[in-house]
Amino acid sequence: MDYQAEHMQVLIDQEREMNAYWQADREQDRRFDEEVQSSLRRVWRGSGNGAAQGEDDPEWQITQDMQFLLRVACTTALYPLEYAKTLIQIGYEPIAPRPGRTLFGERRLMLPNVFQYAGYIKSVDGFFGCFRGLSARLVGNFLSSYYGGVVADRLGYREPPKRKGTRRLSYSDDRHKLKVEFVMNLKRNLVVHSTGIVISQPFYVISIRMMAQFVGRERIYTGLFASIKEIWKTEGVAGFFSGLIPRLVCDLGCVLIGSTLTYLLSATIVEGESSRNNLNTLSHFTVSSLLYPYHVVSTCMIVNGSRLKAGNLPLMENYVNWKDCYAKLRSTNEHKRGSSLFFRAVPKAITKASNIFAPYPEMK
Repeated sequence: MDYQAEHMQVLIDQEREMNAYWQADREQDRRFDEEVQSSLRRVWRGSGNGAAQGEDDPEWQITQDMQFLLRVACTTALYPLEYAKTLIQIGYEPIAPRPGRTLFGERRLMLPNVFQYAGYIKSVDGFFGCFRGLSARLVGNFLSSYYGGVVADRLGYREPPKRKGTRRLSYSDDRHKLKVEFVMNLKRNLVVHSTGIVISQPFYVISIRMMAQFVGRERIYTGLFASIKEIWKTEGVAGFFSGLIPRLVCDLGCVLIGSTLTYLLSATIVEGESSRNNLNTLSHFTVSSLLYPYHVVSTCMIVNGSRLKAGNLPLMENYVNWKDCYAKLRSTNEHKRGSSLFFRAVPKAITKASNIFAPYPEMK
């Protein structure tokens, strides 16, 4: 009897210890959630209009202004390369390829790299001609950046608060914090990106078509207001949102898959804040490379069906929809046009539209 009583007492003690452990764990989760919510409430009260930081804070305002100016400067400086890449995506190759070798040493017909392509644009239209469509692109980027954050804030999707101090978190706290940040960031980023793309799409369409005029030397999209009038008159509201769906698939797919992959690896393998940041960059780069064909499809669908020569036969097929465009580009191995900026080999499956501007030399 004494043995049974002692055994029962041991079981009761173990059960109490387990209950105490789970109660402490739940209390720890509750405290962390309260800390997150408290931090968010402080952010909300300090922001006044829902920004992540108080707009009355001079330091915050300077940081936001500097970030915006830096984005404008980078977009402007790299725009000639973006111009060349856009023409490559729609299949325009005015310079004949030459025999050469790929990055891995294979003998192939090689097309000019993006810098040589940009140099060709400059030789035809001059220096300022390399920035055709920049004004529409900057307007779209500004509206996307501003209203994307505003809509997310109004819907209550805020950034997770930054943890202050250098105290090392326990394993359970670190995993819980990682999960909370993943969910909050993913919801906010999906809203920010989808809102930004929809709002900026009309200006993105105008910018792409301004660049595509280089192919047929047209003067249809001469300015922002003239372009709006042209699209409204010829295509209606739908024309402003040409190529929207594949662009959403590419961008939102990159956010969703890249963020999820980063979270799963961070929760199981990768430790440390800097390592996780590097992993996040690598994950999004890898996913964006896989989804790049949808970017090409979006660009082609923006030009396709317009009054531009670049978007009609014989330079471009008339696609039924973006799925038809993707299928035909993939069948001819041209769904990754522009993905390589330096070692650009001629696709092995060559269509009639691919070699219409310059004869291909023979390989010897």
